[in-house]
Amino acid sequence: MCKQHGGVYAPCGSSRRTISEEITVQDELSHTGKQIYYSYTCSEFTRHRAAVAATEVALNVPETKVTALDNGLRVASEDSGLATCTVGLWIDAGSRYENERNNGTAHFLEHMAFKGTKKRSQLDLELEIENMGAHLNAYTSREQTVYYAKAFSKDLPRAVEILADIIQNSTLGEAEIERERGVILREMQEVETNLQEVVFDYLHATAYQETALGRTILGPAENIKTINRADLVEYITTHYKGPRIVLAAAGGVSHNELIDLAKYHFGKLPARYKGEAPALPACGFTGSEIRVRDDKMPLAHIAIAVEAVGWSHPDTIPLMVANTLIGNWDRSFGGGVNLSSKLAQMACQGNLCHSFQSFNTCYTDTGLWGLYTVCEPSTINEMMHFTQLEWMSLCTSVTESEVARAKNLLKTNMLLHLDGSTPICEDIGRQMLCYSRRIPLHELEARIDVNANTIKEVCTKYIFNKAPAIAAVGMYPFTQRSLGDMLTVNTQTGSLMSRVV
Repeated sequence: MCKQHGGVYAPCGSSRRTISEEITVQDELSHTGKQIYYSYTCSEFTRHRAAVAATEVALNVPETKVTALDNGLRVASEDSGLATCTVGLWIDAGSRYENERNNGTAHFLEHMAFKGTKKRSQLDLELEIENMGAHLNAYTSREQTVYYAKAFSKDLPRAVEILADIIQNSTLGEAEIERERGVILREMQEVETNLQEVVFDYLHATAYQETALGRTILGPAENIKTINRADLVEYITTHYKGPRIVLAAAGGVSHNELIDLAKYHFGKLPARYKGEAPALPACGFTGSEIRVRDDKMPLAHIAIAVEAVGWSHPDTIPLMVANTLIGNWDRSFGGGVNLSSKLAQMACQGNLCHSFQSFNTCYTDTGLWGLYTVCEPSTINEMMHFTQLEWMSLCTSVTESEVARAKNLLKTNMLLHLDGSTPICEDIGRQMLCYSRRIPLHELEARIDVNANTIKEVCTKYIFNKAPAIAAVGMYPFTQRSLGDMLTVNTQTGSLMSRVV
């Protein structure tokens, strides 16, 4: 059951309003020729103004135009009239589509994309990009592979041609493969020094154990040492099909021009599979824990998560609001009792941790909702205790005022994220793969406008009485049994599997 508050946390204030909070502000609006007056408290007035401003911005966003080619490839763009643009390929193929034998192939292929094509050597490609003043990048996630270029708007045709050349005509030479093999192995060593990435890889490994989402994006070192050209070609042949690719662009782009470029450069991409199309591997969640103890490390790095939902699930938005309610905090923030997040107030006043951040990671049909924290070994118990309390408050006692603040913060963060052609292009490409359309900002804003009862219902569904997945790395003094006890939110009926490394 939920424990009572301990001595570390003191309420930040009473429910009685101060004189300044009692002052009302009149907001004058013009509606059908009449002057209408509304009265607000100061806090209500601020929230109202923030909501109105966010809505006005959402309604003024340029339209996202979408066109599908005959082979199923989708072209999506937003023209904002800038002098620069970002254009890229979002491909529905990542490490989730790999098996135990070829895990790491998608990431390896990303590395090989810039090592030369049938038309351009690696040096020619690099010089052409530099002479354009452009930037060419790529990344691989568990469900997507992305190649994109940022360039002047006038160079859009060249950027699209280069992207087409990269994914259709890469030479995948044996010498380049051997060279990149060493690069990736060194990259793996660098990743191992990033403890947050290490912990999240462990979290996926234990939450989705023995499934595709439980494997890392880079793959094990044994696979990297054995992946060959045939593996790379097979991955391209299997997954790079028209219906699984989105050509997205943002900035100073003409949609009609982009359609013509797509037809010319990608029109020959195959639309169908010779055999059966690869299915999305099922990935079941397991409430479990994995701990890697290292007494040489001064701090403990812990991630705890419950199973959430996929991108298109109706509960995704309420969970995003709940994620914002928990928030994040770092010692460098300061703030004390003025922090909006209750957990941040507790962490600051009680010196519970060095930092924490809530997260909501979505995939096609599942997700992870939880918290990552870095803390002293002596404060782990208290940090986990107060995390439990705040998670339980989402299920039972979150207020309309808290939800309103979180909604406005989520809307603001959403708009701030879409600052520039690259994040907008990223948003278009991702949403086209996840939703098969780009959700207009005003529609997204309307979906965010949930109330406290909705938050309670959704959080009860996914948090209350659910066994979480836990990953911990570093020094900690607790016993194997107490870890599961501390990090389980009323899981009297849940089972918790444990592994210690």
